[in-house]
Amino acid sequence: MGGYYILIGAIALVSWLVSNQLKRKFAKYSKIQLRNGLSGREIAEKMLADNGIYDVEVISTPGKLTDHYNPKNKTVNLSEAVYNQRNAAAAAVAAHEVGHAVQHAQAYSALGMRSALVPIVSVTSGMSTWVVFGGLILGAAAGVGFGYWVAIAGLAMMGFATLFSFITLPVEYDASNRALAWLKNKNMLSQEEYKGSEDALKWAARTYLVAAIGSLAMLLYWGLQVFGGSD
Repeated sequence: MGGYYILIGAIALVSWLVSNQLKRKFAKYSKIQLRNGLSGREIAEKMLADNGIYDVEVISTPGKLTDHYNPKNKTVNLSEAVYNQRNAAAAAVAAHEVGHAVQHAQAYSALGMRSALVPIVSVTSGMSTWVVFGGLILGAAAGVGFGYWVAIAGLAMMGFATLFSFITLPVEYDASNRALAWLKNKNMLSQEEYKGSEDALKWAARTYLVAAIGSLAMLLYWGLQVFGGSD
């Protein structure tokens, strides 16, 4: 189990470093006020209109970094700071979330795959490690048999979470690319503002990359415990 705790610690450390850097970047670019004076809400509404999307509502949601697009009720949910503020960070986040709305409107395949996995992952992700661990304990107590197959079931649950993490990568990167292309092509930002928005979105994407690598590392670790212990 020592290797498990080392792996958990390493993943947590890298995740913390990237998350911390993301917060610093957003704090930095929140100080760059937009010359056009548009708020995050206004940026989002304009991008929706420019893409011919009129059935999506832009609303404010409590908290920090709670921004998301909800395909079920077609809402772009912007955190209070992003919704109201008029800076490079707010523009980046607002345009990124609208990027997801554009994906939805255009039936972007990776977004559809991720949405299909949400119900499965929401049920299995929290229990997968415990199922694998329980299966290993049963296997150690009774030998290869029922416990082994319990552990395999846990690995399958973990596999769905890992698949979800990797499908999320093209979804997030594509939404950022759509956002940046629109901001640039419509001359929404000055050169300094655009560079800030671009850098902020790059660091946001790295949080998803770290999560995907961490999920794969956990799957491989437990896979080695299960299949290595069954020889």
